[in-house]
Amino acid sequence: MLIHVVSAGETLWQIANRYAVPVQSISQLNALATPDQLAIGQSLVIPSPYTIYTVQKGDTLWSIAQKFSVPLQSIILENHLTNPDQLTPGTKLIIPPIVHIVQPGETLWQIAQRYGTTVQAITIENKLNTPNMLYVGSQLMIPRKLPTIEVNAYSYQPSDEAVDSINAIGHLLTYFSPFAYKMKEDGTLQPINDENMIAAAKAKHIIPMLTLTNFTSTEEGSNLVHVVLSSPELSKKVMNNVLQVMQDKGYQVLNIDFENVLPADRENFNAFIQLAVDTLHPKGYLVSTALAPKTSASQTGTLYEAHDYEAHGRIADFVVLMTYEWGYRLGPPQAISPINEMRRVVEYALTEIPADKILLGFELYARDWLLPHVKGQEAETFSPQEALNRAIKYGATIQYDPTAQSPFYRYVDEQGRQHEVWFEDARSAQAKFDMTKHYNLRGISYWALGFPFPQNWVLLNDNFSVKKS
Repeated sequence: MLIHVVSAGETLWQIANRYAVPVQSISQLNALATPDQLAIGQSLVIPSPYTIYTVQKGDTLWSIAQKFSVPLQSIILENHLTNPDQLTPGTKLIIPPIVHIVQPGETLWQIAQRYGTTVQAITIENKLNTPNMLYVGSQLMIPRKLPTIEVNAYSYQPSDEAVDSINAIGHLLTYFSPFAYKMKEDGTLQPINDENMIAAAKAKHIIPMLTLTNFTSTEEGSNLVHVVLSSPELSKKVMNNVLQVMQDKGYQVLNIDFENVLPADRENFNAFIQLAVDTLHPKGYLVSTALAPKTSASQTGTLYEAHDYEAHGRIADFVVLMTYEWGYRLGPPQAISPINEMRRVVEYALTEIPADKILLGFELYARDWLLPHVKGQEAETFSPQEALNRAIKYGATIQYDPTAQSPFYRYVDEQGRQHEVWFEDARSAQAKFDMTKHYNLRGISYWALGFPFPQNWVLLNDNFSVKKS
C-alpha cells in the first residue's frame, strides 16, 4: 500500500490516474463519504504492490534491501537516490515489490517454497485463475512474509453494535475485550451483557479476554481498589468470582485494568496479579494487565506510582500500554497519541518488560476542542472518519504535526466559534505500526471499537499477519 496526501485542487480522478488504479478502488478502500470532495491534507490509502518504509537509525540501504528481499539497485532507482550511502532517519523510501520471472519447468509450489510463502498467497496476489498453468517469462508478484503480531480490541459498545464490529474486522483480532467487569467492595462482580459478543468472537477465532476494572466514567475507583487489595479475603473472593465467570462464559484471558490505584497499594496490587496467575494458570488461562503510560520508574502521580512495570512484566503473561489520552477530553487541545510521547513510554517499558510481552495501545477516536480552551470544558469525541467529514464540510486544511506524527485542523462553525480537531489518519497509523515493528513488540491493543477508521484496518492487514486462536 501507498499513502497519498491530497494537494490543493486535486481530484480523486487525478489521483487514481497518477497511480493507475480505479477511482472506485480508492473510494472503497478509504470509505469515502463524498468521493467528489476531498480535504487539502487528507491522506488516502492507495492499493499498490509497492510499500513505504521509514528509515530507522542504524539502517543502511543494504540492510533495507535484505529486509524486503529486493535488489539494492531497485530501491536506488525507484527513489532517485543520488547518495545511497547517506540515509537520514525518518526518510520515506518507496520499496518495490518482489517480482519473480517464471522459468522453464517451474511450478507454483516450487516458487512458493523459494520465497517462503504459499501457493494460495501467490495465487491471490496475482489473481491467478489457473494456478497450475504458468507461462515461461511471465511476472509474478511475490507477497512478502509479514511479521506476526497479536491484536486486541476493547469495546464498550452495546451488545448488537459490538457484534457488528466483530463481524466487520474480527479477522484482524487475536483478542476481544468487552469493557468491563467492575468488582464491588464485597468481592462480587457487576455483570455485563456479553454472551452474544463472546459467541461472535469465537466464530471469528478470536480469544475472549475478560477485563476486570475498578472504575467507571464517573468513579475513579481509588477507594474501591484499596478496599479489595488491602484484604486477602476480598482479593481471593474477587479472583474466585473471575474464575467462575471465565469458566461459565468461555473467557480465556484475564485483563486487569486497575486505574487510580493509591501509591500505598502498589505492593498489594502486585500481589493481586500474582494471585491471579496462581489462580488462573493451573486452569490454562492467561493473565494480562493494563499499564498507565510511564516514562520512568520514579514518575509521580496517582495514575502512575502503583503501576510497577517490572513486577507486571515479570508476573503477567503480557501487558497493554495505555499510550493514549495526552489529548484528554477535559484538557487543552493536543495530539491524543503523539508518537514522540509514545516512544518515550515504550523505551522505558523495554527496560523493565520483554518486548514480546508488550501490546502497544492505539486509540481509534478523534477529538474536537472549542477555542479558546476553558479549563474543564469537555472536547467532543468521535471517529477519525467523522473528523475527515467535518474537515470537508467546513473547508478546513488538514495539517500534520511532524513531531507528534498526528493530523489536526482548525475550523469555524456556524455560530462563529473556532474549533481545533486532532485525529488519526493513514500516516499516523503507519507510524504506530512502524514503531511496533521497530521494537519487535508483541502487538497492538485498540481503544476502542465503535469509531469507524477504515484506513487503520487496511494498513494493519498490509503490515502484519495477525495471530489467531
